[in-house]
Amino acid sequence: MNIAIITGSAGLIGSEAVRFFAKRFDKIIGIDNDMRSYFFGKNASTNWNNEQIKSEVFNYQHENIDIRSYDKLESLFAKYNNDIKLIIHTAAQPSHDWAAREPITDFTVNANGTLNLLELTRLKCPKATFIFTSTNKVYGDTPNRLPLVEKEKRFELDPNHKYFKEGIDENMSIDQTKHSLFGASKVAADVLVQEYGKYFGLNTGVFRGGCLTGPNHSGTELHGFLAYLMKCAITGDHYTIFGYKGKQVRDNIHSYDLVNMFFNFHVNPNPGAVYNAGGGRHSNCSMMEAIELCENISGNKMNYSYSKENRVGDHMWWISDVSKFKKDYPKWKWKYNLNDILTQMHENMINRFALKAGQ
Repeated sequence: MNIAIITGSAGLIGSEAVRFFAKRFDKIIGIDNDMRSYFFGKNASTNWNNEQIKSEVFNYQHENIDIRSYDKLESLFAKYNNDIKLIIHTAAQPSHDWAAREPITDFTVNANGTLNLLELTRLKCPKATFIFTSTNKVYGDTPNRLPLVEKEKRFELDPNHKYFKEGIDENMSIDQTKHSLFGASKVAADVLVQEYGKYFGLNTGVFRGGCLTGPNHSGTELHGFLAYLMKCAITGDHYTIFGYKGKQVRDNIHSYDLVNMFFNFHVNPNPGAVYNAGGGRHSNCSMMEAIELCENISGNKMNYSYSKENRVGDHMWWISDVSKFKKDYPKWKWKYNLNDILTQMHENMINRFALKAGQ
């Protein structure tokens, strides 16, 4: 039997992975205990998505397990052992600001939870592929030292810089920089995943995401900026821009495109490899540009204000260079651009709000 374990299975990337790999595996085991509602409140709960997955995916098995519980994870891994061929680890505490409120919770979820899963992979199913959803926040605020040029609606990199054409590559240092506590816990997990590949020879892969996004994102003010922005465009809720004149730039990758990267890696794993994973020059925007797009798609004028204080460790400009991955896996390419992503978000949210109102 071929089994895939996906943590954070009701979240944005996890649920996309469930649907994608359900067609390719005998059984998908999803691990998700809706910690997102603890982090960000009931409006951020992913239970709606979990129920949808259970009704749609016939070979899906849900496990309400906290990844900090080694014993409960061990019982699950021991039941299937070498039948487990793939582990996709997307569960995390994902917010800069929230991490500072409860540093121990943040670290134990992001770092200790990852270590639990790695060690059980080594002990129970060492031939399996282990994919970790890391973050560009492991680079800390080092990107803010790049020579940026201020434009009307965005910051842009000096055209003469080596990163201008494709974006930031994996050679940027993750050391001697301010990460935020969230970034630090993800660095710890990131390096652990690399080490289990390089030291123990496991088929581990690290994917350092830019803005991971898509129609099934339960966006909140503290995490998931495009989804939360579109939600505010639809509902009229107030949105706050934090710092950098709203000209901070992010690249945005659709959840499907990221999961397709995972698939290509699983077919031919490169143990201990690290890849930047984002929208690159193909799909990126500033905050001000995103607001304009949301207004155009929704037909609504947004209710927003500006705060001069930026978030700790936040990037002024980030575009991921995915050239390394494209070189190693030339069959992969983006399917969705920024306009596709926002249009899908708008349609999905309208349908969800209508369904909720009818209950």
